[in-house]
Amino acid sequence: MSKFMTPAENPEQWKQLLAEPDKQWKTGYSAKSLAYCWQEANDFPYEVKKAFRSSGINLFNNAEIVVAFPEYKVPLPGGHRASQSDIFILAKGNEQLISIMVEGKVNEPFGETVIEWKAKEGKGRKPRLRYLCDLLGLNNNDVEPIRYQLLHRTASALIEAKKFNAPNALMLVHSFSKDNMWFDDYCKFLALFDVKGVADSLVFGKNIDTIDLYFGWVKGNSKYLEV
Repeated sequence: MSKFMTPAENPEQWKQLLAEPDKQWKTGYSAKSLAYCWQEANDFPYEVKKAFRSSGINLFNNAEIVVAFPEYKVPLPGGHRASQSDIFILAKGNEQLISIMVEGKVNEPFGETVIEWKAKEGKGRKPRLRYLCDLLGLNNNDVEPIRYQLLHRTASALIEAKKFNAPNALMLVHSFSKDNMWFDDYCKFLALFDVKGVADSLVFGKNIDTIDLYFGWVKGNSKYLEV
């Protein structure tokens, strides 16, 4: 991944950054809905700010974006495929940096479970899973029924927090599903941290190597399903 970024002037410029543009860039799908929502706001969208405030976590009350990168790739050990988040945000709240990975959803699932992912060929899968579990302080067997995407998105938030010396990390799901599809999968993942998932709010997960890890689920404005 190039270390040099160029500003996106409109949401259509996000399309070229997708892994499979022709497949993923469609009206009613998460990539396009997310791009139009965030680009139009040029800030945290209204519903995200509202969730920040409703969480009661002071760190996020007046959080501001320092810089944001669409389709951001975080290299992981074990294979060549990076974790590609819809948006990586370096934000600031209460004079503290916050590393935020945003995962957009509509009706698309979080992909295969860890046990399904492990069953596929690839020499790097075992060391990658071991790395992710060690990083998050989780047991390899406990994560098997969990959606793999949630695991490496959360790890990405922590990895970038360490890179930027940010004492806080957030894995945020921005779902445009009218029925909050796949919220149960999100809650199962959070249960590994002994945390209950709350829609349209944030929750504290745990402190990992001096970094406070948070989780969030926000319901997006359905008007962006029609752009």
